[in-house]
Parts: sequence; structure tokens; C-alpha cells
Amino acid sequence: MNLLTQLRSLFEPALTGLAPDRAKVPDLLGAIKPAANADNGDYQANCAMALGKQLGQKPPEVAKALVAALPANDLLEPPTVAGPGFINLRLKPEFLARALQEIATDPKLGVSPAAKSKTFVIDLSGPNVAKPLHVGHLRSTIIGDALVRILRFLGHTVIGDNHLGDWGTQFGILLYGYKNHRDDAAFAADPVRELLRLYIFVRKQAALAEGEDEEGGADNPVMAACRAETSKLHANDPENVALWKSFMPACMEMLRPIYERLDVKIDHALGESFYNPMLAGVVADMLAKGIAVESKGAIVIPNAKGIVPQTPEEQKKEEPPAIIRKRDGAFTYTTTDLATIKYRAETWKPDAMLYVVGAPQALHFKTVFAQAKRWGVDGIEFQHVQFGSMLGADRKIFGTRKGGALELMELLNEAAALSLQKYEANTAERRSFGHKIYEAEASEKQEIAEVVGVGAVKYADLSQNRTTDYVFDLDKMTATVGNTAAYMQYAYARCRSIFREGGVDEGVFRTAPPAVTLPHAAERALALHLLRLPEAVEAAAADYAPHLITAYLWDLAKATSVFYEGCSVLKADTPELKASRLLLVDLVSRVIKQALELLGIRVVERM
Repeated sequence: MNLLTQLRSLFEPALTGLAPDRAKVPDLLGAIKPAANADNGDYQANCAMALGKQLGQKPPEVAKALVAALPANDLLEPPTVAGPGFINLRLKPEFLARALQEIATDPKLGVSPAAKSKTFVIDLSGPNVAKPLHVGHLRSTIIGDALVRILRFLGHTVIGDNHLGDWGTQFGILLYGYKNHRDDAAFAADPVRELLRLYIFVRKQAALAEGEDEEGGADNPVMAACRAETSKLHANDPENVALWKSFMPACMEMLRPIYERLDVKIDHALGESFYNPMLAGVVADMLAKGIAVESKGAIVIPNAKGIVPQTPEEQKKEEPPAIIRKRDGAFTYTTTDLATIKYRAETWKPDAMLYVVGAPQALHFKTVFAQAKRWGVDGIEFQHVQFGSMLGADRKIFGTRKGGALELMELLNEAAALSLQKYEANTAERRSFGHKIYEAEASEKQEIAEVVGVGAVKYADLSQNRTTDYVFDLDKMTATVGNTAAYMQYAYARCRSIFREGGVDEGVFRTAPPAVTLPHAAERALALHLLRLPEAVEAAAADYAPHLITAYLWDLAKATSVFYEGCSVLKADTPELKASRLLLVDLVSRVIKQALELLGIRVVERM
């Protein structure tokens, strides 16, 4: 029950009858949007200006003609024309009342399946598995998970694939550390902890050898030894391959707790090692088809212009080619990504592949997608769903502490601890003012703190336009006011408390909803916001933009607050009005819970 879709369907025949070019009707329909000013109406049709230009007529006259051509309906009050041709649209209260009753019995709250179901492969998270997840992995993981949830909610088939880094230099670090610095007893007792210790120890040794440069230049003896172990692994050295296989279960175990805590479930975890046997075939096939060429001993795919830049001047002004085999015979990330695309296309036959990866990789994916199409992987939508960086208060990329990236588990621990502090402080303050306080057990307080803390980190990230950078501020994230997870979770808990206080069973409102009356302006505004959930979900799916759901939640929360201020629920004037308002409250709680669930955020019954 998408209100915007219904309105556009209502206008479509009128526009088709007037437009000289029917191909432009979809664009004209796109000019029907929610009203910027609620005083003017619920929606506004701004298509008369563009149509007037096409017809060579004055927009106000075109607007009047459009209104006259609208078919009879039970959706709208009589539309009004204002200014240079704006058509103001207000929904009938009777329609709103019926629509609320309909979504009350719908488990999906009015969100209909997509008109055409598609199959999506979403590449998300993608950490290097030989070390703990750090904050740099947060955005890919939770944005990707939100998109999986949103698209599935709309009825699409979605395959989440965690493209693990399980074949690179990080394993050379572990191999070197294991061979030279391991504690056998510690490894036997807890291989996860011992591998983590070895990884950190070797990186510190590399930093000391390089003068605090952990990456290690060509002359860094520690990193040179690690790279040598990596090369032996890639050359299928029996000892290193056997050790790699023995490390992998422990490395995967390092990831499990953080994914569980984030409530992120990924369908597949096919790492770089899975595609390694395919890479030589990728290069051979591209050479055979004339797509790739030899250049200075390397195998490359020319850029979009068919050029392999050679001179410094060409290299400055031309996009680079895609190197798929280096001069030393080593393959590249481009080779692996092409093998991955081919495998995904043949195995899952998707309509779209989404890569939830940071903005700095834009050129890489532009190149990979272009080469995949040249290779014959066609008929698939390729999207780099890029995102900006998380910044600290100094506007630098957040996460460095004493030279290492802040671990994600540490960040979530801090968020939960701060949430618990705020819970205790808020409870004490309310108790001091004589409010009736629910005395939670210690275990329940910990659960509330966990849900609120993890939710705070997720919501703060997902509420940003994913393409922009944002400043990380844990205190603001866990605030109980403003557009935060805690505020939305509190809004949900407040709804549930009304039913507990009134001793009301919400079940009847979901199976046999009462008649709805909307005598107060705040009731009507809240009803309209409740019915706009499908618009928010569909827009978030169309633009791969979870922040459109958080923006919707913020508008809903504000409308709910105004409703509480102006409308008594349990002490309503009549039983009928009380039942109607309880239905609104129940729908608010259900919509908040559902919208947060699409973002991978949980709720609690009491706060």
C-alpha cells in the first residue's frame, strides 16, 4: 500500500491523455511527491510546469486540466491549484482510517512485494581473516546487512557473500610468527588467542624494524620474511599449505563472535583462496579472446579507450589498464575479482551484483565491471555501493590507537558500557523526581545496555548518507534524544508500556482492529506517517540507501511525540476513541520495530 504509487497511478491516465510525448509521462509522474509543507496538503503534484512547457500553455491552466481529468476516487479530497501550477493533494480521512485497519492485520504493515522479484548478490564485510575485525570493517558489514534485509523484505532473492581475505600477506605474518615465535602450549590450549598474539607480536616487530612503519618497506627484514612465507603459500608449498589449513578454523572463529554480536548472518564466505585455482584460467581465456595483451612482461587489459598507457604523460591523462598478471607471475585483486564475478554469474545467475566497499575503491570497481562486461558477463547490474569514512573528532579516519586500528569488539564494549551508565543515571534521576521506576535485574540491565549500545553504533552509521564521511561521537550516538537508536528504542518501549499500564492485550488490534477515528490533527498526521512506511522501504531499496529508513523513523517519532502531547490514550473521552488511539500506538510500535529490524537493530520491551 504505497500511497505515492497509488497517487501516481491516479494521475497516470490524466497525464497520458494530455502529454504530447507519452515517453515523458514517467518523468512527469516522478514530480508527484510528499508535500514539503504539511499546511498545503499531504502530497504535491508539480508536473504541470513541465507539461505546460511541452504544450506551450500556462502551467496553472494545465494544472486545472489535470485536476479535471482525474478519475473519480475515494482517495483524495478535491485537489487545489496554487501558485505557478502546484497541485495540492490531501487524502480523505475515511481513506486513512480504512488504510490503517488494513495494515493492522498485515504482518508486513502495508509493504507489498516488489512488482518484479530479482536475484541480488551482495558482496559485504570482506575482512582479512588472520586478524580481528576493526572499525574499518563496520560500514561494509552493517550497510551490506541492511541492504540484504531490505531487499529480502521486498521479496527479492538475496545472496550475501563475504569475500574473505584469506590468502594474502596476513597469512605470511601468521606463518612467520608460528614458525619463529609460537608458544606450543598456548596454541594447543587456545589457538585463536595464540594466533592473535602472534599476529600482533609480528606486526610490532615489523614496526620496530621499520621505525614504526608497520607496513614495512622493501628493506624491512621482518616483512620481507613474511612476504617470503606468503609466496611459498601461493606456490603450494606443502608445509605452508598444511599450516594455512590448520589456521583457518581458528581464524574463522575469531570472526564468529563479532558477527553474532552485530546480528549479521551471511550466506557464503568464499574467500580469495576459493578463487585461486581459477586465476590462471581467467588470464588464459582473456588472452585467447584478445581482451588482454602482454605489456612489458605483464598481462593487462587495455583501458576503456583500448590504450595501455606507456609514457609518463599518457599515464597522467589516461585511466590505467587492468593488470591481471604481474611480471613476476603473481595475480592481482583484479584477476580475483573477475574470477569471482564469473563464478557468481554462473552459480547464482543474479540480476544484480552489489559491492558494498569504501569509496577509495571506486576506480578499481569501475575497471573490474567494465572488463567483466568485455569478457562477456552481461545482462547484470553491477553497482559499487560505496561509502565514506568514519572520522574522529580531529576529522581524521577514526580507529587508530597506539598505531593499530581500534578493534570492533572493543568499540562495541565501550558503547554497551556507556549505554549502561546512561541507563543507570536516567533511572536514578527519574527515581529522584518520584517517578514510578521499573527495577530491572542486573542481567536485564546488561541486555538493555547491549541492545542499546550495539544499536547506537549501527544506527549512527546507517543514519548517514552512506556516501559521506561522518564524525564518530559515542556520547551522541548513545543519546536518548534526537535521531538516535536509543530514542527510537525508547519510543517503542513507551508504546509497549501503555499496553502494560492499561492491561490491554494488543492481539485484538492485529486480528480484528477497531474502527479508526482521527478527530485531532495530531492523530491524522500520525496516521499519514504510519502509512508511509512502504515509501521509505522502497526508496531505500531503489537507491541502496538505508538512511532513508532512519529519516522516516525520525519523522514518525516526532509525529508520535506530538500525538502524545495532544491526545490522551488510556483516558480518551470515549471507549471508541480509546480503541482507535490504542490501534495507532500499537502500529507505531510495530512500525518502529520492523523498520529497526530492517537495519539490523533490536528493541527492548522496557527502558
